[in-house]
Amino acid sequence: MMGRVRFTKGHGTSNDFVLLPDPDGELELTPALVAALCDRRRGIGGDGVIRVVRSAKHPEAADFAGEAEWFMDYHNSDGSIAEMCGNGLRVFVRYLLEKGLATPGPSGLPVATRAGVLVTVVGDGTISARMKTPRVYAGSTATLGSLTVPGLAVDCGNPHLVCGLHDGVELSALDLTRAPLHDPAVFPAGVNVEFVEPAEPLAGVDRHVRMRVHERGSGETQSCGTGALAVGAVALREAGLTTGSVAVDVLGGRVRVTCDADGAWWLEGPAVLVADGDVDPAAVL
Repeated sequence: MMGRVRFTKGHGTSNDFVLLPDPDGELELTPALVAALCDRRRGIGGDGVIRVVRSAKHPEAADFAGEAEWFMDYHNSDGSIAEMCGNGLRVFVRYLLEKGLATPGPSGLPVATRAGVLVTVVGDGTISARMKTPRVYAGSTATLGSLTVPGLAVDCGNPHLVCGLHDGVELSALDLTRAPLHDPAVFPAGVNVEFVEPAEPLAGVDRHVRMRVHERGSGETQSCGTGALAVGAVALREAGLTTGSVAVDVLGGRVRVTCDADGAWWLEGPAVLVADGDVDPAAVL
């Protein structure tokens, strides 16, 4: 029987995670345990679980060990595995720093993920992550009840569908308690769906938008980092801009997406650790 397990609770714009230190990859992290830990009544509660493991000790990350010491092993709240989580990445880096497990170098701190090795930079109260370049590759639709909204498919290392609201449909009125229907031919592995409306002009950015998101495997969340990246990419594209910044307001706060002059895409926002503790897996399962 597995003994008590240490954990840390953290969030990025209220997208919250249970972080499990497992540097040598010894923890048996089953889908059932992940779902139990994320249960907001019987467990700790979270949108996902992040196992903190050395790249060399995880079979999916061993090839990255020469580039990044640590691997972000991310799992959705239903126990399924996700390729990437932008808010989770920033919280993961905050954990490494506060626990003394890593020190940023001159060019930042690299982290191995299922989307590859990504570099992060620590700012004044925020953490920025250089993300995989988002790729807008198809048109599709999302359906909520009787409402069907056209959108654009965006690959951010994981799949997204960005749907702009029109014709008087209000973002706050959407019912995201159930997953939007999508085209399985375009998204055979499921999709994160973002609904977007324009917001008032904001100094210091080229575009300002609001979004809500239904995440594959987690339901509606307060924020989604890769979702914000997808939304930022579409917003700049629709504005005819190849570089620039987009402020993305989510239910849990605000993040900033930037495509710089070198063509690098960055996601910037807060990352906070709120509690440490230990949990008995047998008590939550």
